[in-house]
Amino acid sequence: MRYAGMQLLLSDIQTDPSVAQAVPAMTADGRCVRCGQNLTIKLPIGLRYCPVCVNLGRVVEGQSLYRFDAPKFPPTSSLTWTGELTPAQQVASDQLLKSVQVRREHLLWAVTGAGKTEMLFPAIASVLDAGGRVGVAAPRIDVVRELAPRLAQAFAHTSIGVRFGGAPWPKHDVALTVLTTHQLLRYYHCFDLLVIDEVDAFPFAHDEALMYAAKHAVKGSLVWLSATPSKNLLQQGRAGKIGLSTLPRRFHGQPLPAPKLAWVKKAKLPKQLPTQLLMQLKSLVTTHRVLLFVPDIDWLVPITNALRQQLKVEIQSVHAQDDQREAKVLAFRSGQIQLMVTTTILERGVTIHRCAVIVLAADSPRFGSDALIQMAGRAGRAVDSPDDPVWFYIQHYTRDIQVAITTIEKLNHMKAG
Repeated sequence: MRYAGMQLLLSDIQTDPSVAQAVPAMTADGRCVRCGQNLTIKLPIGLRYCPVCVNLGRVVEGQSLYRFDAPKFPPTSSLTWTGELTPAQQVASDQLLKSVQVRREHLLWAVTGAGKTEMLFPAIASVLDAGGRVGVAAPRIDVVRELAPRLAQAFAHTSIGVRFGGAPWPKHDVALTVLTTHQLLRYYHCFDLLVIDEVDAFPFAHDEALMYAAKHAVKGSLVWLSATPSKNLLQQGRAGKIGLSTLPRRFHGQPLPAPKLAWVKKAKLPKQLPTQLLMQLKSLVTTHRVLLFVPDIDWLVPITNALRQQLKVEIQSVHAQDDQREAKVLAFRSGQIQLMVTTTILERGVTIHRCAVIVLAADSPRFGSDALIQMAGRAGRAVDSPDDPVWFYIQHYTRDIQVAITTIEKLNHMKAG
């Protein structure tokens, strides 16, 4: 069934809607049934609609949502991945599998580069092998694009669909769906296992509608993945209200690269780049690819142009609205681009071999401690370069910088559990 497990407006459906269960799209008191929010606006004709999830089609009072059943698939042997987990990864994976088997909520708290995706494989396989449905969701398209081919390779005989804004609708029913968290609004009691990757990331972390969507899209176990989980999730895990696994080491067993501070006095950014930064970049690009994070999209063009005058390597910039974003990231990953100037859009979901990280104006209020940890986490992910350099260029020492550095140091001394 093409729409199995989905809840859709009539305008979205290209089949006989009578096979679905029709439910009111809005409650009598004006609450949107799709996103759970009560923030309606009146149309000129007097009817209310929900502005919160309008990007997926307008929910208007008096309309219906059509909910399609999600029948089981034939049992199968799904896992084709032949790799091996480290002992620490295996412990966390076993804990996660037990939670999934009893349909328990679970938090996997693992540092960036710990191999979270591989640790999911046994739990995903257990559900697929029993004919169940699995969803793996992430807030950002970049992460979805990174996860989808890895999952397709690990479950080569499993039907897989990829869903994000602008992607084509699925033509056939699939057992494994990789999607953005916004797309969860289109599902209802579909997934026997739903994994939310990067649960702390924007926009999911601060969006009640997306949390509501996750809770309603799943009918089995809900698994949260994060390198920087919220205090609430950690408290629930430590109190035993949900399952909890911690993995403070990367798969290669080496500590996280600790950020070093470069003090820049009276820097006229972005018009004038510090001499220290230029000298360091000239050295780094001979041995590493470099991610240079900046706090403002308006900094990208002047900084990129200035660097092109100073460095004889391929330099590009990228941001969330860049039409060539996917192509640029692929070129950077393949080594065609040596230096990428970027906003926080690349703080997650991107793994680059032998990658140095520089955060320019790391003391900017736009960089919270979680973002700084994630940006630093782009370095040192490869087994043959676990100590890639990380530098924070600052004029002031902020609490967010202190928290980020202290957290990384604590993780480097923490034991798995």
